Amino acid sequence: MADHDIVPASAHSSAITRRRVLAAGAALPLFGILSGRTLAARPKYRFKFAGNLPMTHPINQRVKEILPKILEESGGQLEVRMFPNNQLGGDSDMLSQLRSGALEMFVLSGTNVLSTMAKPTALYGVGFAFKDYSQVWAALDGDLGAYLRGVIAKVNLHAFDKLWDIGFRQITSSAKPILTPEDLKGFKIRVPVSPLWGSLFQHLGASPTSINFAEVYSALQTHIVDGQENPLSLILIAKLYEVQKHVSITNHMWDGQFTLINGRVWKSLPENLQEVLARNFNEAAMREHEDLVKLNQTAETELTKLGLQFHRTDPEAFRSAVSKSGYYKQWKATFGDEAWRVLEKYSGPLV
Repeated sequence: MADHDIVPASAHSSAITRRRVLAAGAALPLFGILSGRTLAARPKYRFKFAGNLPMTHPINQRVKEILPKILEESGGQLEVRMFPNNQLGGDSDMLSQLRSGALEMFVLSGTNVLSTMAKPTALYGVGFAFKDYSQVWAALDGDLGAYLRGVIAKVNLHAFDKLWDIGFRQITSSAKPILTPEDLKGFKIRVPVSPLWGSLFQHLGASPTSINFAEVYSALQTHIVDGQENPLSLILIAKLYEVQKHVSITNHMWDGQFTLINGRVWKSLPENLQEVLARNFNEAAMREHEDLVKLNQTAETELTKLGLQFHRTDPEAFRSAVSKSGYYKQWKATFGDEAWRVLEKYSGPLV
Protein backbone atom coordinates (compact mmCIF):
# COMPACT_ATOMS: atom_id res chain seq x y z
CA MET A 1 0.00 0.00 0.00
CA ALA A 2 1.49 3.41 -0.90
CA ASP A 3 2.18 5.97 1.75
CA HIS A 4 -0.51 8.41 0.51
CA ASP A 5 -3.16 5.69 1.02
CA ILE A 6 -2.32 5.39 4.68
CA VAL A 7 -4.45 7.89 6.68
CA PRO A 8 -4.07 8.14 10.45
CA ALA A 9 -7.24 7.08 12.30
CA SER A 10 -7.62 10.47 14.01
CA ALA A 11 -7.41 12.37 10.73
CA HIS A 12 -9.96 10.02 9.08
CA SER A 13 -12.44 10.62 11.91
CA SER A 14 -11.97 14.36 11.68
CA ALA A 15 -12.63 14.33 7.93
CA ILE A 16 -15.83 12.31 8.34
CA THR A 17 -17.00 14.59 11.13
CA ARG A 18 -16.34 17.71 9.07
CA ARG A 19 -18.16 16.26 6.07
CA ARG A 20 -21.16 15.33 8.23
CA VAL A 21 -21.28 18.76 9.84
CA LEU A 22 -21.01 20.52 6.48
CA ALA A 23 -23.65 18.26 4.94
CA ALA A 24 -25.96 18.77 7.87
CA GLY A 25 -25.38 22.51 7.81
CA ALA A 26 -26.22 22.67 4.14
CA ALA A 27 -29.36 20.57 4.59
CA LEU A 28 -30.84 22.53 7.50
CA PRO A 29 -31.59 25.78 5.64
CA LEU A 30 -32.96 23.80 2.66
CA PHE A 31 -35.21 21.74 4.96
CA GLY A 32 -36.37 24.91 6.65
CA ILE A 33 -37.18 26.59 3.35
CA LEU A 34 -38.95 23.57 1.92
CA SER A 35 -40.99 22.88 5.03
CA GLY A 36 -41.95 26.54 5.29
CA ARG A 37 -43.13 26.59 1.70
CA THR A 38 -45.03 23.36 2.17
CA LEU A 39 -46.85 24.72 5.20
CA ALA A 40 -47.63 28.01 3.48
CA ALA A 41 -48.84 26.31 0.29
CA ARG A 42 -50.85 23.57 1.99
CA PRO A 43 -52.92 24.72 4.94
CA LYS A 44 -54.64 21.87 6.76
CA TYR A 45 -58.06 23.23 5.73
CA ARG A 46 -58.66 24.72 2.27
CA PHE A 47 -62.22 25.92 1.66
CA LYS A 48 -63.94 27.18 -1.47
CA PHE A 49 -66.38 30.06 -0.91
CA ALA A 50 -68.86 30.55 -3.77
CA GLY A 51 -71.73 32.88 -4.59
CA ASN A 52 -73.88 34.29 -7.38
CA LEU A 53 -73.06 38.01 -7.11
CA PRO A 54 -70.51 40.00 -9.11
CA MET A 55 -67.12 40.61 -7.52
CA THR A 56 -67.95 44.32 -7.26
CA HIS A 57 -70.86 43.72 -4.87
CA PRO A 58 -70.15 44.86 -1.27
CA ILE A 59 -70.57 41.28 -0.01
CA ASN A 60 -67.69 40.04 -2.12
CA GLN A 61 -65.58 43.07 -1.38
CA ARG A 62 -65.95 42.48 2.36
CA VAL A 63 -65.26 38.75 2.01
CA LYS A 64 -62.11 39.47 0.00
CA GLU A 65 -61.00 41.76 2.83
CA ILE A 66 -61.21 39.08 5.55
CA LEU A 67 -59.57 36.16 3.73
CA PRO A 68 -55.98 37.14 4.62
CA LYS A 69 -57.09 37.72 8.23
CA ILE A 70 -58.59 34.24 8.45
CA LEU A 71 -55.37 32.69 7.14
CA GLU A 72 -53.27 34.73 9.58
CA GLU A 73 -55.48 34.28 12.64
CA SER A 74 -55.70 30.54 12.02
CA GLY A 75 -51.91 30.30 12.08
CA GLY A 76 -51.89 29.33 8.41
CA GLN A 77 -54.18 26.36 9.01
CA LEU A 78 -57.31 27.67 7.24
CA GLU A 79 -57.39 29.13 3.75
CA VAL A 80 -60.61 30.31 2.06
CA ARG A 81 -60.66 30.97 -1.69
CA MET A 82 -63.39 32.95 -3.47
CA PHE A 83 -65.46 31.94 -6.50
CA PRO A 84 -68.03 34.76 -7.08
CA ASN A 85 -70.41 35.43 -9.98
CA ASN A 86 -71.60 31.82 -10.49
CA GLN A 87 -68.08 30.64 -11.40
CA LEU A 88 -68.91 27.20 -9.96
CA GLY A 89 -72.35 26.95 -11.60
CA GLY A 90 -75.92 28.07 -11.03
CA ASP A 91 -77.43 28.32 -7.57
CA SER A 92 -78.97 24.84 -7.74
CA ASP A 93 -75.65 23.34 -8.83
CA MET A 94 -73.72 25.09 -6.08
CA LEU A 95 -76.23 24.08 -3.43
CA SER A 96 -75.82 20.45 -4.51
CA GLN A 97 -72.05 20.85 -4.30
CA LEU A 98 -72.38 22.34 -0.84
CA ARG A 99 -74.53 19.49 0.44
CA SER A 100 -72.14 16.86 -0.95
CA GLY A 101 -69.07 18.60 0.48
CA ALA A 102 -67.52 19.33 -2.93
CA LEU A 103 -68.05 23.00 -2.01
CA GLU A 104 -67.37 23.99 1.59
CA MET A 105 -69.02 27.45 1.77
CA PHE A 106 -71.81 29.16 -0.15
CA VAL A 107 -73.52 32.52 0.30
CA LEU A 108 -77.20 32.16 -0.62
CA SER A 109 -80.59 33.71 -0.02
CA GLY A 110 -83.01 31.75 2.13
CA THR A 111 -85.75 32.69 -0.32
CA ASN A 112 -83.92 31.18 -3.27
CA VAL A 113 -83.25 27.52 -4.09
CA LEU A 114 -82.51 26.88 -0.41
CA SER A 115 -86.24 27.18 0.25
CA THR A 116 -86.98 24.35 -2.18
CA MET A 117 -85.11 22.08 0.24
CA ALA A 118 -86.20 23.70 3.52
CA LYS A 119 -89.33 25.82 2.97
CA PRO A 120 -89.22 27.98 6.14
CA THR A 121 -85.86 29.55 5.14
CA ALA A 122 -87.91 31.81 2.84
CA LEU A 123 -89.96 33.16 5.75
CA TYR A 124 -88.25 36.55 5.94
CA GLY A 125 -89.00 37.12 2.24
CA VAL A 126 -92.79 37.19 2.59
CA GLY A 127 -94.03 40.07 0.43
CA PHE A 128 -94.47 43.43 2.15
CA ALA A 129 -93.74 41.87 5.58
CA PHE A 130 -91.16 44.49 6.60
CA LYS A 131 -91.51 48.22 6.12
CA ASP A 132 -87.94 49.24 6.97
CA TYR A 133 -84.55 48.08 8.20
CA SER A 134 -85.43 48.51 11.87
CA GLN A 135 -87.97 45.69 11.49
CA VAL A 136 -85.62 43.57 9.38
CA TRP A 137 -82.66 43.57 11.76
CA ALA A 138 -84.79 43.24 14.89
CA ALA A 139 -86.21 40.04 13.36
CA LEU A 140 -83.05 38.52 11.93
CA ASP A 141 -80.84 39.37 14.90
CA GLY A 142 -83.61 38.04 17.14
CA ASP A 143 -85.98 35.09 17.28
CA LEU A 144 -86.64 34.90 13.53
CA GLY A 145 -82.93 34.55 12.75
CA ALA A 146 -82.51 31.86 15.41
CA TYR A 147 -85.52 29.99 14.05
CA LEU A 148 -84.17 30.05 10.50
CA ARG A 149 -80.72 28.82 11.55
CA GLY A 150 -82.42 25.92 13.30
CA VAL A 151 -84.28 25.02 10.10
CA ILE A 152 -81.02 25.14 8.12
CA ALA A 153 -79.24 22.91 10.67
CA LYS A 154 -81.85 20.19 10.05
CA VAL A 155 -80.61 19.79 6.45
CA ASN A 156 -77.01 19.38 7.65
CA LEU A 157 -75.87 22.91 6.86
CA HIS A 158 -74.53 25.49 9.30
CA ALA A 159 -75.49 29.17 8.95
CA PHE A 160 -73.51 31.97 10.57
CA ASP A 161 -75.39 34.38 12.83
CA LYS A 162 -75.34 37.50 10.64
CA LEU A 163 -77.01 37.65 7.23
CA TRP A 164 -75.62 39.78 4.44
CA ASP A 165 -77.86 42.60 3.23
CA ILE A 166 -79.09 42.42 -0.35
CA GLY A 167 -81.72 45.08 0.26
CA PHE A 168 -85.33 45.99 -0.42
CA ARG A 169 -86.37 45.07 -3.93
CA GLN A 170 -87.83 47.31 -6.65
CA ILE A 171 -89.49 46.54 -10.00
CA THR A 172 -87.95 47.54 -13.33
CA SER A 173 -89.57 47.39 -16.78
CA SER A 174 -88.64 48.02 -20.38
CA ALA A 175 -91.91 49.48 -21.67
CA LYS A 176 -94.25 50.95 -19.08
CA PRO A 177 -93.84 52.03 -15.43
CA ILE A 178 -95.44 49.88 -12.73
CA LEU A 179 -97.41 52.35 -10.59
CA THR A 180 -100.29 50.28 -9.19
CA PRO A 181 -101.09 46.59 -8.73
CA GLU A 182 -103.24 46.77 -11.87
CA ASP A 183 -100.15 47.60 -13.94
CA LEU A 184 -98.81 44.11 -13.19
CA LYS A 185 -101.67 42.28 -14.89
CA GLY A 186 -100.10 39.97 -17.47
CA PHE A 187 -96.65 41.58 -16.97
CA LYS A 188 -93.80 39.17 -17.87
CA ILE A 189 -91.39 39.51 -14.97
CA ARG A 190 -88.26 37.57 -14.07
CA VAL A 191 -88.13 36.27 -10.51
CA PRO A 192 -85.53 34.14 -8.70
CA VAL A 193 -85.95 30.37 -8.55
CA SER A 194 -88.25 30.54 -5.55
CA PRO A 195 -91.87 29.48 -5.05
CA LEU A 196 -92.43 32.43 -2.70
CA TRP A 197 -91.38 34.96 -5.34
CA GLY A 198 -93.40 33.38 -8.09
CA SER A 199 -96.42 33.22 -5.81
CA LEU A 200 -96.25 36.91 -4.88
CA PHE A 201 -96.35 38.06 -8.49
CA GLN A 202 -98.96 35.50 -9.48
CA HIS A 203 -101.21 36.90 -6.74
CA LEU A 204 -100.58 40.37 -8.18
CA GLY A 205 -101.73 39.14 -11.61
CA ALA A 206 -98.29 39.11 -13.29
CA SER A 207 -96.71 36.31 -15.35
CA PRO A 208 -93.52 35.45 -13.43
CA THR A 209 -90.69 33.37 -14.90
CA SER A 210 -87.99 31.84 -12.67
CA ILE A 211 -84.50 32.58 -14.04
CA ASN A 212 -81.11 32.37 -12.32
CA PHE A 213 -79.45 35.72 -11.71
CA ALA A 214 -76.58 35.01 -14.10
CA GLU A 215 -79.09 34.89 -16.99
CA VAL A 216 -81.19 37.95 -16.09
CA TYR A 217 -79.44 40.43 -18.38
CA SER A 218 -79.79 38.26 -21.48
CA ALA A 219 -83.42 37.43 -20.63
CA LEU A 220 -84.23 41.16 -20.54
CA GLN A 221 -82.16 41.89 -23.61
CA THR A 222 -83.96 39.24 -25.69
CA HIS A 223 -87.39 40.12 -24.21
CA ILE A 224 -87.99 36.67 -22.77
CA VAL A 225 -89.28 38.85 -19.93
CA ASP A 226 -90.21 42.55 -19.91
CA GLY A 227 -89.07 43.31 -16.40
CA GLN A 228 -87.42 42.07 -13.25
CA GLU A 229 -87.12 43.02 -9.58
CA ASN A 230 -83.96 43.62 -7.55
CA PRO A 231 -82.46 46.12 -5.11
CA LEU A 232 -81.13 49.33 -6.66
CA SER A 233 -77.56 48.31 -5.87
CA LEU A 234 -77.84 45.15 -7.99
CA ILE A 235 -79.62 46.98 -10.80
CA LEU A 236 -76.59 49.27 -10.91
CA ILE A 237 -73.87 46.64 -10.43
CA ALA A 238 -75.35 44.21 -12.99
CA LYS A 239 -75.89 47.07 -15.49
CA LEU A 240 -79.56 46.26 -15.91
CA TYR A 241 -80.13 49.93 -16.75
CA GLU A 242 -78.82 49.05 -20.22
CA VAL A 243 -81.87 46.88 -20.92
CA GLN A 244 -84.57 48.58 -18.77
CA LYS A 245 -86.23 52.02 -18.83
CA HIS A 246 -88.29 52.35 -15.63
CA VAL A 247 -87.81 51.70 -11.91
CA SER A 248 -90.81 51.54 -9.58
CA ILE A 249 -90.02 51.89 -5.88
CA THR A 250 -92.22 49.21 -4.33
CA ASN A 251 -90.03 47.80 -1.49
CA HIS A 252 -92.07 44.63 -2.01
CA MET A 253 -89.54 42.30 -0.37
CA TRP A 254 -86.38 42.46 1.67
CA ASP A 255 -83.72 39.94 0.80
CA GLY A 256 -80.46 38.86 2.40
CA GLN A 257 -78.00 36.01 2.11
CA PHE A 258 -76.83 33.42 4.61
CA THR A 259 -73.21 32.36 4.85
CA LEU A 260 -73.63 28.58 4.72
CA ILE A 261 -71.06 25.88 5.40
CA ASN A 262 -71.38 22.14 4.91
CA GLY A 263 -72.40 20.62 8.25
CA ARG A 264 -69.80 17.86 8.26
CA VAL A 265 -67.07 20.33 7.31
CA TRP A 266 -68.14 22.69 10.11
CA LYS A 267 -68.08 19.94 12.72
CA SER A 268 -64.64 18.80 11.54
CA LEU A 269 -63.12 22.20 12.34
CA PRO A 270 -61.48 22.63 15.76
CA GLU A 271 -63.35 25.12 17.97
CA ASN A 272 -60.63 27.75 17.69
CA LEU A 273 -60.91 27.72 13.87
CA GLN A 274 -64.71 27.77 14.03
CA GLU A 275 -64.41 30.93 16.14
CA VAL A 276 -61.96 32.58 13.70
CA LEU A 277 -64.15 31.79 10.69
CA ALA A 278 -67.51 32.74 12.24
CA ARG A 279 -66.26 35.93 13.87
CA ASN A 280 -64.63 37.25 10.71
CA PHE A 281 -67.67 36.52 8.53
CA ASN A 282 -70.13 37.96 11.06
CA GLU A 283 -68.09 41.14 11.50
CA ALA A 284 -67.73 41.51 7.73
CA ALA A 285 -71.50 41.17 7.31
CA MET A 286 -72.09 43.99 9.80
CA ARG A 287 -69.73 46.25 7.85
CA GLU A 288 -71.47 45.27 4.61
CA HIS A 289 -74.81 46.44 6.03
CA GLU A 290 -73.39 49.95 6.25
CA ASP A 291 -71.87 49.66 2.76
CA LEU A 292 -75.18 48.72 1.17
CA VAL A 293 -77.14 51.53 2.81
CA LYS A 294 -74.61 54.02 1.42
CA LEU A 295 -74.64 52.36 -1.99
CA ASN A 296 -78.42 52.47 -2.26
CA GLN A 297 -78.39 56.12 -1.26
CA THR A 298 -76.21 56.94 -4.26
CA ALA A 299 -77.60 54.33 -6.68
CA GLU A 300 -80.73 56.32 -7.58
CA THR A 301 -78.65 59.33 -8.59
CA GLU A 302 -76.32 57.15 -10.65
CA LEU A 303 -79.13 55.20 -12.30
CA THR A 304 -80.98 58.42 -13.17
CA LYS A 305 -77.84 59.71 -14.88
CA LEU A 306 -77.66 56.43 -16.79
CA GLY A 307 -81.17 56.92 -18.16
CA LEU A 308 -83.55 55.07 -15.84
CA GLN A 309 -86.80 56.82 -14.94
CA PHE A 310 -87.89 56.52 -11.28
CA HIS A 311 -91.49 56.22 -10.10
CA ARG A 312 -92.85 56.23 -6.52
CA THR A 313 -95.65 53.86 -5.54
CA ASP A 314 -97.84 53.21 -2.52
CA PRO A 315 -96.61 49.87 -1.05
CA GLU A 316 -99.79 49.63 1.04
CA ALA A 317 -101.87 49.37 -2.14
CA PHE A 318 -99.82 46.36 -3.23
CA ARG A 319 -99.91 44.83 0.26
CA SER A 320 -103.69 45.19 0.34
CA ALA A 321 -103.98 43.55 -3.07
CA VAL A 322 -101.97 40.46 -2.10
CA SER A 323 -103.81 40.19 1.20
CA LYS A 324 -107.20 40.19 -0.56
CA SER A 325 -105.94 37.58 -3.04
CA GLY A 326 -105.20 35.07 -0.28
CA TYR A 327 -101.39 35.23 -0.57
CA TYR A 328 -100.77 35.51 3.19
CA LYS A 329 -103.25 32.74 4.03
CA GLN A 330 -101.52 30.46 1.50
CA TRP A 331 -98.07 31.01 2.98
CA LYS A 332 -99.19 30.81 6.58
CA ALA A 333 -100.55 27.35 5.76
CA THR A 334 -97.31 26.47 3.95
CA PHE A 335 -94.93 27.61 6.69
CA GLY A 336 -97.09 26.55 9.61
CA ASP A 337 -98.45 28.36 12.65
CA GLU A 338 -95.20 28.30 14.65
CA ALA A 339 -93.13 29.90 11.88
CA TRP A 340 -95.86 32.45 11.13
CA ARG A 341 -96.02 33.50 14.79
CA VAL A 342 -92.27 34.20 14.77
CA LEU A 343 -92.62 36.31 11.61
CA GLU A 344 -95.63 38.31 12.87
CA LYS A 345 -93.79 39.05 16.12
CA TYR A 346 -91.78 41.53 14.03
CA SER A 347 -93.94 42.27 10.97
CA GLY A 348 -97.21 42.72 12.80
CA PRO A 349 -100.41 40.90 11.71
CA LEU A 350 -100.40 39.87 8.05
CA VAL A 351 -103.51 37.69 7.84
